[in-house]
Amino acid sequence: MADIKKLTEDLALEKTILLEDIPKIDLYIDQVIQLFETSFEETKRTGAEKILTKTMINNYAKGKLFYPVQNKKYSRNHIMLIHLIYQMKSVLSINDVKQVLDGLNERAEKEQLNLESFYESYLHIQQGSIASFKEGLGRQAELAEKEGAAIEDPNELEQVLLIASLVHTSNLYKRAAEKLVDDLVERRKSR
Repeated sequence: MADIKKLTEDLALEKTILLEDIPKIDLYIDQVIQLFETSFEETKRTGAEKILTKTMINNYAKGKLFYPVQNKKYSRNHIMLIHLIYQMKSVLSINDVKQVLDGLNERAEKEQLNLESFYESYLHIQQGSIASFKEGLGRQAELAEKEGAAIEDPNELEQVLLIASLVHTSNLYKRAAEKLVDDLVERRKSR
C-alpha cells in the first residue's frame, strides 16, 4: 500500500500563491508566468509540464475570464483571478469557470469588491480543504487496504482500489461543483 504521509508530502498540497507573494506592482505576462511556475514548480507531474503559458493567459483574456488588462500589464487583482482560473480549469469547463467568475470580475473591475479580502477567504478555505483531504485520503487508503487484504497480489490491487476510490470521490466533488455553477447561473437569470 502507498505510504499516505509520503504521498501527501509529494503532492505539495500547501503550494499556492499567497497575497504576500504577489508583487505590489503590475507585471508583464512573462513575469506572471514566472510567478506561477515558481509557486507551483513542486506540483508538476513531470518536469516538462507547463503551469501557465502565454497562450493560456491570452485565451483567458479573449474568453473574458478576467477583466481587461491595462498597457499589457497584469495587476494584483488579475493575478488573483488567474490563480482562481488555474485552480478551477482542471475540474470545470472554461465556460463554467467564466460563469463562476463573471460576477466577481464585474465587481472587481468596478472596484465594488475588495478582491484581496475575497482571495484571503479563498486561501483560508483552501487550507481547510487540504486538512480534510489528508484525513479523507487516509480513510480511503485504510478502506482499500482492508478490502484488498483478501485479494491475491494485495499491494497492486489495493493501490488500484485506492485510485478508483479517489477518482470516484473526485467525480462526486466535480458533479457538486457543476451543480453549484448551474444554480449560480439560474439565480443570475432570475434577477
